[in-house]
Amino acid sequence: MNAPRTHAAAHRERRDIVSGAVMDESRLLRFVPGPDGVVTPDLARKLPGRGLWVESTREAVAIAQAKGLFSRAAKAKLAVPPNLADAVESLLRRRILDSLGLARRAGNLISGFDQVFGAVGSNRAAWLIEAADGAEDGRRKLLAKARHSVPKPGILGLFTSEQLGLALGGENVIHLGLLAGPSAARWTLDVNRLAGFGPLYPEGWREEP
Repeated sequence: MNAPRTHAAAHRERRDIVSGAVMDESRLLRFVPGPDGVVTPDLARKLPGRGLWVESTREAVAIAQAKGLFSRAAKAKLAVPPNLADAVESLLRRRILDSLGLARRAGNLISGFDQVFGAVGSNRAAWLIEAADGAEDGRRKLLAKARHSVPKPGILGLFTSEQLGLALGGENVIHLGLLAGPSAARWTLDVNRLAGFGPLYPEGWREEP
């Protein structure tokens, strides 16, 4: 294993309790033993206590739960909530939606077909966010534009128009563009963690021209 290049890099790397591999924190989930001895996800990485780090995939979380690896790493008997991987996925989804609301208030999120199409075409959009239940015609045009952009924006299609609208405090939302910048970089970290739990958009979208 290569040593971290800098002192700062050492603080960004942790050991996955499942594989034993040392990874960048961006690829990992942090859990802590709660006051009641229950394993608690710490997505914001702010809770007190010794961190128990697991690669951000459904498989890794399930293995850690099934094999008692949280207790082994903590050197203490810990209780693990049932269906922990499902709970983590749900928390990540909520965190991603909440962050979109913050991005909108900061002026870093745009909505509407024409505005998003322009942002994608001018390479200002880091992410194209499409409602999973939106009409095919508009989505196909935006996806085609995204695929021909350099660099290509990320694509997310996990939420319905109602879910997006509720998160943004308005009507149902179909097309969103998250503009490149610090907000998008932080948001991308959470979306990449969520990607370990399943596809970021319906498989059928890959076949749309």
